[in-house]
Amino acid sequence: MDKIRELGFDPYPARWIHQDQRESITKAREKDLDSQVFISGRLIAQRKHGALVFADLKDESGEIQLLFSKKELSDLLNQLLDLLDLGDFIGISGVLLKTASGELSARVSDFSLLTKSLRPLPSQFYGLKDVEERYRKRYLDLLVNPEVKRFFEMRSKVINEIRSFLIEKKGYIEVETPILQPIYGGGLARPFITYHHALNQELYLRIATELYLKRLIVGGFEKVFEINRVFRNEGVDTKHNPEFTLLETMEAFADYQKNMELVEEMFEMVGKKIFGTTIVKYSGSEIDFKRPWKRVALWDLIKEKTGVDFGEISEEEAEKLVEKYHLKIDKYQKTVGSIAVALFEEVLAKDLIQPTLVTNYPQEIAPLAKKCQNDKRLVENFEIYINGLECGTNYSELNDPLELRERLIDERKKEKLGDSEAHQMDNDFIEALEYGMPPTSGIGPGIDRIVMILANVASIREVILFPTLRGKAGSDKQTET
Repeated sequence: MDKIRELGFDPYPARWIHQDQRESITKAREKDLDSQVFISGRLIAQRKHGALVFADLKDESGEIQLLFSKKELSDLLNQLLDLLDLGDFIGISGVLLKTASGELSARVSDFSLLTKSLRPLPSQFYGLKDVEERYRKRYLDLLVNPEVKRFFEMRSKVINEIRSFLIEKKGYIEVETPILQPIYGGGLARPFITYHHALNQELYLRIATELYLKRLIVGGFEKVFEINRVFRNEGVDTKHNPEFTLLETMEAFADYQKNMELVEEMFEMVGKKIFGTTIVKYSGSEIDFKRPWKRVALWDLIKEKTGVDFGEISEEEAEKLVEKYHLKIDKYQKTVGSIAVALFEEVLAKDLIQPTLVTNYPQEIAPLAKKCQNDKRLVENFEIYINGLECGTNYSELNDPLELRERLIDERKKEKLGDSEAHQMDNDFIEALEYGMPPTSGIGPGIDRIVMILANVASIREVILFPTLRGKAGSDKQTET
């Protein structure tokens, strides 16, 4: 570093003299031989052959070989060339040619050091193989594992296609709702709590946007959506990250049946746009997003697989199934409906390989959903399952403020029994419903899990750029002096 400065070069200049003429390496490669090029990027390889130095330069678009002839460079640039390391960023001007071996190259006439790298890059073949280290140092993971970058390019395309589908084809408008909320709601989850000093009050990072989207329906909007970051203070594993991305919609004058069609059409569209087909491979299976998907009521599915009719059994009979199937049930979940859902999620869901909409859950599982007309114990909802993975919660929205208040009172009772994920009483939202909300339905598929399936990866961390990780020992809040 000192030698570079002694030569009169700034190892971290603010600009490159040719930045306004800069072109991507891919664009430069398309030019005719003998054309002038101005390109910049990171040095990823270097080979010295006497008075010639070959190097590989990489930018976001691609790579190209550089040819430095020491005889054609000034003494100052030759000294700088000797001080370049892999990982350095440089900008070059030069001319395109083909070497004797036929490789397209840029013969460098001038170059500038743009950023000096102080650490050696990991080997593309041997370095950064530890999975957690890859997540912790994603910037290096992206450098040495090209397929990782493709996952996130795909993720961007998926979100863009969903957004275009909703806005341009379905007439939705995109909105933004608060991340910091005085009362958390719209889902069943434990929140993250923070404190606002100026307001002198606790606030919560949102666990969903649902209640704010419904307020907009009360206010006169009829089709709204948000692609949002939500935060749930829950466990971390291959399917869960505390911070994740949801698509949430609300449509007035619609019910869950209409939104089943919306989900099927949207997923089918995404598959065709990304892959040109509705069929994708995931975890050794071929998943087909082509409409129509299988639709099955929860109790019917359980009866088909186990012979147990949850519409007819007593709580005592249901509790015997807890022991039989070794289900994980807390004391506030000892109802027929809760046990049915536990049996499905823990034992049966893994067998739903093709896209399936599981409908009509027990009311105690979905306190914000409207009851079924033919069975008041159940609600008008559906869960999206793909390859055993739950990919989103969706329902006809309960718009009766009096019934909602009673349901939220029941949720508070669960909280007193130890349910840390019980829904909170939200009097402001109930007041909004008292002004009237038309029949409404929304969907809430998880973007991360959708991308997991499309990318054919086993862990949600592979499709989140910077997943939540446990802090490394000795590196948390220590400052070297």
